[in-house]
Amino acid sequence: MKLVSPGEAAANTNDMSVEAGEDLARIGEMAKNYGVTLRTLRFYEDKGLLNPRRDGSTRLYTRRDKARLKLILLGRKVGFSLRDVKQMMDLYDPTGSNTKQLRLALDKSEKQLARLQKQRALIEDAIGELSNSMAAVRQMLIERSAPQASVAS
Repeated sequence: MKLVSPGEAAANTNDMSVEAGEDLARIGEMAKNYGVTLRTLRFYEDKGLLNPRRDGSTRLYTRRDKARLKLILLGRKVGFSLRDVKQMMDLYDPTGSNTKQLRLALDKSEKQLARLQKQRALIEDAIGELSNSMAAVRQMLIERSAPQASVAS
């Protein structure tokens, strides 16, 4: 028996049946709860990342959509492209072992981690250069302020 977290199951299930009492959210609630814009949610829907139910023109987001949005936002936070996020989520097979999905996620994560570490090193270098420049400018200000203070006395 394979144990799957509720979030993982909700994020990856393709079953569109709504359980009795399932908590559906409208687009405004989703935007507010997850700190995104309505436009962002519509964009994710256009890209096939989210698939809300429709009641007329009203979008209704299921637990699955909420879990997928969390995964999208996490992916974006760590620097994955939406294409990468979609590719990883689309590989999920509720009846399979998902080794292909896991391998892809690990491969993309290792590459992204290497990119982030390189960026961090570049940022640390830039911070060091800027700090040194600021120290030099402060020293110049001190040196140029000192003669004026002694002349004014």
